[in-house]
Amino acid sequence: MSVLIETSLGDLVIDLYTEECPKTTLNFLKLCKIKYYNFSPFFNVQKDFMAQTGDPTGKGDQGESIYGILNGPSQRYFPAEINPKLKHKKKGMVSMAVAADASIESGGVSGSQFFITLADDLDYLDGKYTLFGEVAEGFEVLDKMNEAFCDEKGRPYRDIRIKHTVILDDPFPDPEGLQVPDESPLPTKEQMESMRIADDEDIEEVGDPEEIEKKAREREAKAHALTLEMIGDLPFAEVKPPENVLFVCKLN
Repeated sequence: MSVLIETSLGDLVIDLYTEECPKTTLNFLKLCKIKYYNFSPFFNVQKDFMAQTGDPTGKGDQGESIYGILNGPSQRYFPAEINPKLKHKKKGMVSMAVAADASIESGGVSGSQFFITLADDLDYLDGKYTLFGEVAEGFEVLDKMNEAFCDEKGRPYRDIRIKHTVILDDPFPDPEGLQVPDESPLPTKEQMESMRIADDEDIEEVGDPEEIEKKAREREAKAHALTLEMIGDLPFAEVKPPENVLFVCKLN
């Protein structure tokens, strides 16, 4: 049970925990099957922490589950499947964003957004997010993501996007009404307008070398000090960092 995700940095193969998280993995597989994630940017990349995607607009407040697509807005989100036995113990763990919802037993809901860990032993995420898979191939892609040059919100200046998704193994029958496109859809106008520096463009900094180096150090220091709106279908900013790390959270 796995999916190939072609990104602008290379390919990732993700093995899915279909037995532990059947509803979440069905959601993910069918979203991949209808090419929902095509051209979605990684809009929040935090060094040595995680890379977040799954909102086709890249705004961080959009996206919906396959259940919402099939059954309407009332099912935009679905109950989280948080398994206490699954741990964020290594780089490449794949989890759904989860927002608090006191009206359901699990205490949280998920939509389409997900994140991939970029470091080992992120145990403070355990029990808070639906861990539903892990990267099996493509760790060099994660290393490239981890070195991405990002703005103050965590958005890479050079676009990192999902180009295509390929289902390698799907144990679930398609839900009634699922419409699979004959070919990959073109990016929307909104997606085109959100593009930054393309992955095949060169980035050149000009100016005094000492000033460039100073700015680079300042950016690195700021990146280490900031974690902004992360991991969620807004208002999903529920991640709690370790107490010994300084984080400044962006408010809506």
